[in-house]
Amino acid sequence: MIRDSHESKLAPAQTSARRFIRADDVLSERFTPAEARRLDLKYGNEELLYGLDLLDLAGPFYRVTPWELEDERGVRRINASGYAAVPFGDMPPVITEFVQEFMEKNRAMALPQQSSSPWRAALQTNLVSLLARELPSHADDQVFFCSSGTEAIEGAMKFAKAWRPRAKYFISFGSGYHGKTYGSLSLTPNPEYQDVFRPLVPGALTSPYGNLDALRTLIRRVGPDNVVAVVVEPIQGEGGVNIPPPGFLKGLGELCQRHGIVVIADEIQTGLGRTGHWFESAAQGLDPDIITLAKPLGGGMVAVGATIVRHPIYKKMLGGLSSKRHSNTFGGGALAMAVGLKSLEYLTDNDFPARSLHLGEQGLARLQALQRRFPKLFETVRGQGMLFAMQFQPMVGLPLPGLLKELVFEATAILALREIHQARVMANLSLSSKRVVRLSPALDMPQELFSEMFDRIERFAQMNSSSRHLLTNTPASMTAQLAAFAASKPKKRTPSDG
Repeated sequence: MIRDSHESKLAPAQTSARRFIRADDVLSERFTPAEARRLDLKYGNEELLYGLDLLDLAGPFYRVTPWELEDERGVRRINASGYAAVPFGDMPPVITEFVQEFMEKNRAMALPQQSSSPWRAALQTNLVSLLARELPSHADDQVFFCSSGTEAIEGAMKFAKAWRPRAKYFISFGSGYHGKTYGSLSLTPNPEYQDVFRPLVPGALTSPYGNLDALRTLIRRVGPDNVVAVVVEPIQGEGGVNIPPPGFLKGLGELCQRHGIVVIADEIQTGLGRTGHWFESAAQGLDPDIITLAKPLGGGMVAVGATIVRHPIYKKMLGGLSSKRHSNTFGGGALAMAVGLKSLEYLTDNDFPARSLHLGEQGLARLQALQRRFPKLFETVRGQGMLFAMQFQPMVGLPLPGLLKELVFEATAILALREIHQARVMANLSLSSKRVVRLSPALDMPQELFSEMFDRIERFAQMNSSSRHLLTNTPASMTAQLAAFAASKPKKRTPSDG
């Protein structure tokens, strides 16, 4: 039996069962932030929380408004984090009030695994109708629900493989991110996440993002009949908001259609309005065979994933007596479907894609102006709709060997995240890109708060006019602790993004 190395050193009182924490303790906040942080460190993802705690980013945080959170000291921050999974802010009234009504009035079965469901039927219908409005060839699509984006990708891979069972290769793109379960991880070309789990699902190939000629060459090399599917993000989110060149997605679709290769559009971050369009793939001229959705469907409250599939492909995998070939215990649950239905209703009633496009232009203009004013801090900025990226100059400009360079790049983004937090904005790192911090504000964030967010980013830039200030503005004791923490971690890092 494997035991923690420190377990035997604990006194009997430390290893005995502690007081059972009741739900009301947490709801009433008798369970204190300090106690929550201590026990989360002890029993949860200790290393992640320890690193966040060193940076004073660990929280916990509490809602003031849907778009603002405060820490235990009462410091209020604008929340532009959440990795695009918080489309209307934290616990938005439009969702919480509906959930209360749902709990009081709903009579439909909660987990309808082997029966029809009015909530599931309604959400399926609306999703297909919305997609067909943008891409008419999808009018008879079918939907499979699950509980997360990575599960939606796993399902998409199985649908594609069932359609082309003799083919053996899946092609994804450099800097892409599709999840961390085995299949989706195989399509996420990041050695930091992949290497310890090898061998992964066989047949995963990688092509440079945005390079249609390279994709064409790869397909020709392995043989078009041997390619199951091409999996693509219309804009790479975790890759640092990488926007492909005009014509790339349209050309990708034409190439795959010519050879009968399935196209899977991963719209988990880009779909349903964040980039200023209902479906970013459609906006860029791609008509995919399968689309995966997740984050905004849950309204920031529940876990919902969806795989939308052309009718013939869906039937090939789940036809007749094979209809149970793929299943999901909680996918299609009434509460998740109800929240998804309400979220989609709120998105459509307010035309949030149009609002995202409009505010996104304002936000990107603000960032571009800051990049011109502070070129020693910002290497570049990018954005599409309510998805923004700031790529920072390396803190150390000297030529460095590979591993040290990657650690410096990683530290640049981490310390920038901390400084932005100090400026009272909560932001996101990018899991597949160094030196990039992202902003993914709520789609319904009030205009004045949206403008204030960029005012605070400007104050952050004024306090860190050069990227070296990210280091010099960090307390020396914190720098030493972070260095010791980094030295104790695995040495494999993602290849540099520049």
